Amino acid sequence: MNSKDHIIQAMQNAVDIVNESPHPVNKVSACLFLGENKVCSTNLWPDKIDKELGREVRIGNSSGTVHAETACIFKSDDATDGKSIAITDPFCPNCAKNIVEAGIKYAYIDHKGFEKDFWGRRAGHFKNMSMEIMARGGVSVYEVNRKNKEITTIYEPSPSYVPAEDSPVEIEPETKSETAFQLVITHKSALHYNRKIAVALAQSSSGDIFSLAVRGHAVIGYSMQKDSDIDHMMQETGKYSFMQEPLNRLLVYAKRKGFKILDNYIYCSQVPTAREQVNFLGAGYKKLVIGDFFRSRDQSGIKAKTLLEKHRLIEFNAIDLNLSRYR
Repeated sequence: MNSKDHIIQAMQNAVDIVNESPHPVNKVSACLFLGENKVCSTNLWPDKIDKELGREVRIGNSSGTVHAETACIFKSDDATDGKSIAITDPFCPNCAKNIVEAGIKYAYIDHKGFEKDFWGRRAGHFKNMSMEIMARGGVSVYEVNRKNKEITTIYEPSPSYVPAEDSPVEIEPETKSETAFQLVITHKSALHYNRKIAVALAQSSSGDIFSLAVRGHAVIGYSMQKDSDIDHMMQETGKYSFMQEPLNRLLVYAKRKGFKILDNYIYCSQVPTAREQVNFLGAGYKKLVIGDFFRSRDQSGIKAKTLLEKHRLIEFNAIDLNLSRYR
């Protein structure tokens, strides 16, 4: 676990840049750290969205911003597994899911974040959903008072707790070629027939090439094999969900293990959600192969694709899969 000095300093690093956030109202920043190694970011608009569309345009049903916690994960050059994150404000459920998927083990929130006006608008989601996601994912959460140098426990999992993970990411050695990529897509599409999946070729820190394949699934800590979990996850939660869409899961998991996804080799079985498309740009990618251009979780994904494709922010390419011999 981190020393108190490291935690206080990481929180101060986050606070020091919060006013650099381009957001006019909700300025948030975070610092991802392990010892002296730190990556800090505010919430922000990806450069391509900022320059081509501006800050007022909605991307489907999503804002054009990447949240500070997620931006830190995407900016990390090192594996995020086992790291900690200091945040100026309480995290939303989407960022809680990304923190869990990224393998981050400790989350620290500045105490002043609980005093801000917009905390009143997010308190319910934080208490009833964000914290449940963190608890299920085995992430410890603390409140930090920098002035008094106090760190107060909000939640700590049992030392013996192991989060459920019944749909792990599939990682296999591969070669970097268009043929290999198409074969992986075909194989994984047949294996997970009629399920939402994302596939990519990625390079490890040692330079080796691997294929990564993920299914849409509940965030780590929830099991699709438990009826009680399934019933709970299907409850109405407003704009948030306990589910992790496959492209977002792929982007975050790659960072967890220190993989660099190769931009020309990313596939999604259907049109990603609007939020996934924003995060895709925020992670620095432009080219995406799509299996079915007419399917998406909702119409907002289709609207986002139309907008981003029109402005050439994401290059969407089709692939023709013949899976008849696998059925």
